[in-house]
Amino acid sequence: MRAGGRRAPRAATSTAAARGGGAFPGASPGVSLPLPRRRGEYLPAWLLIPAIVAVALLVLPFIALLVRLDWATVPAAITSPAALQALGLSLTTAAIATVVCVVLGVPLAVAMARSPGWLASVLRTLTTLPLVLPPLVGGIALLALLGRNGLLGGVLAVAGIRIPFTTAAVVIAQAFVSLPFLVISIEGALRAIGTAHERVAAGLGASRFTVFRRVTLPLAAPGLIAGIVLCFARALGEFGATALFAGNAAGVTRTMPLAIYTAFNGAGVEEDTAIALSLLLILVAVAVLVLIRGWRSGAVR
Repeated sequence: MRAGGRRAPRAATSTAAARGGGAFPGASPGVSLPLPRRRGEYLPAWLLIPAIVAVALLVLPFIALLVRLDWATVPAAITSPAALQALGLSLTTAAIATVVCVVLGVPLAVAMARSPGWLASVLRTLTTLPLVLPPLVGGIALLALLGRNGLLGGVLAVAGIRIPFTTAAVVIAQAFVSLPFLVISIEGALRAIGTAHERVAAGLGASRFTVFRRVTLPLAAPGLIAGIVLCFARALGEFGATALFAGNAAGVTRTMPLAIYTAFNGAGVEEDTAIALSLLLILVAVAVLVLIRGWRSGAVR
């Protein structure tokens, strides 16, 4: 329709506006844009099948454990002196191992995140090696290093220091297998935040230690906390390296996983006790994961 020889301007419309969704920011007039879909609408239906199988693989063993458990014997089993002794030793050694991992792992993670590509790759390979090796191999390696005839064990023996088959050996074994979880978590957080804030702080005259303490660590705090919790959880469940390097002495090196193994093999107790102790260890692990989940949710809010 013309008015005064000129075509009247057409109103800009869009499919989104016609549906009541309104125009998208930055959209050109007359361009039809789809409305945002709900989460999961773009997920192919066939992916649900392997996803359900994966959930079953993770959940069904624990359900079977609960079904098989003789609930009448649970209170006596988890409150027995042997169980409480093993749990206390596990919590104590895991806490000490986590502190050791923090003291050693944070500097290593910073060095990995701020090193050149080739050096970071080498350090990352060495750090993740305990993750891919069987824990029993780790125990043999620790014996080869700190055993009586080991690389350093002979020197320590001359000085009157014996590490294998002691509580200190439990801590070392737990730290050996748990350190990669802490380092990888912190390195990922450091690489995500970049170095821009550190350069600004250094440009304002802050020393390297001040930059590390006031800028790097606070920014990497989520990765640090997550790494600490994962490190503690891994140390709490360590079995293979501890069994070879520290042994299975009650009250000295028998942690909760070793107590479960001893009970399952019928060394004076029944199999139901092993299942009850497994339930106790599962509850402790779930509590740790719930704590970190709640902390991260609060941090996001």
